[in-house]
Amino acid sequence: MKPNLLKPLVVFDLETTGLDLVSDRIIQISFIKIYPDWKEERENIFINPERPIPSSVVALTGISDADVADAPTFKQKAKELADKFSGCDFAGFNSNRFDIPMLAEEFLRAGVDFDFSKCRLIDMQNIYHKMERRNLAAAYKFYCGRKMEDDFEAHRADQDTEATWRVLQGQLDMYAPENQSEEDRVLNNDMEELAEFSKMNDFVDFAGRIVWEDMKDQDGKVLLDATGKVRRHEIFNFGKYKGWDVAEVLRKDPGYYSWMLASDFTYNTKQVLTRIRLREFNNK
Repeated sequence: MKPNLLKPLVVFDLETTGLDLVSDRIIQISFIKIYPDWKEERENIFINPERPIPSSVVALTGISDADVADAPTFKQKAKELADKFSGCDFAGFNSNRFDIPMLAEEFLRAGVDFDFSKCRLIDMQNIYHKMERRNLAAAYKFYCGRKMEDDFEAHRADQDTEATWRVLQGQLDMYAPENQSEEDRVLNNDMEELAEFSKMNDFVDFAGRIVWEDMKDQDGKVLLDATGKVRRHEIFNFGKYKGWDVAEVLRKDPGYYSWMLASDFTYNTKQVLTRIRLREFNNK
C-alpha cells in the first residue's frame, strides 16, 4: 500500500565517514522523492568529505577515497539539495536518530538553515522495532517476502534506500485496519500518524540536549491550552541546569547561552537554542 501523501516525501539514506555528528561527514546520499501524484524522482550522489575515509568504512560500504575524489563537497550541493527538499516530509531507516541529525549538521556547516521542525519525520526502523524489533534485512524479508541479499548489494545508500521504500509500503499493507484484528497493531495511512508513531523520544534538538516536558500547575496537574492539548516547554537535559526551563535559564544566566555557542555542541543544538532565545526576545 502506498502512503497517503499530502506533500512530497523524501525517502533517503546516508553513508558517512563515521557516526560522530560533530566530526564525521557524508560520503553518499541517495533519495527517492515521491510526489502526491506518485511521480518519483531518484538521485544517488557521492560527496567528497574533504578527509580520508576510514578503512573500516571502505570495507563496509565499498566507497573509497578514489570514488569521491572528484565528487562535489556537501557545501557545493547544499543549496541545491535544500531546494529539492523544501516542503517535503522525510522517511528513512534509523533516520530520526542518525541520518536526519547528520543531514541537519551538514546543512548548517554549509550555511544553509534547513528547518526540519517543519517536516514530518517518519522512521521505518522505529515503526519496525515497535512492531517487530529487527533490522533492515529482516524487515525486508518480513514485509516484502524476499531476502534482501537476493535483491540488493548491502551497505550502499542507493540499495538501502530502495529497500527502505519497499519496506514502508509493506508496513502500510500489513498494518492497515482491514488486515489487523488487534487495534494496537493498526497503522493508518496518514503521514502525521506515522511521524508521531516513529518518535522514540521527546528531543527538541537531535542530540537530546534539550527536551520537551509537560507543563504543570503548582498542584502537579498537567496544563492544557485553549484547544485542549497538553502545554509543553523546553528544558535542559544535561549539566548544572538539567531539568530547568530553557527560557528561564537564558533570562537568569545569559552567559550560559554564550558558553554553549562557544562549546563543542552540535550546530543543531545551537540552532535550537538560538531560536528559543529569539522567540523569548520577540515575545517580550
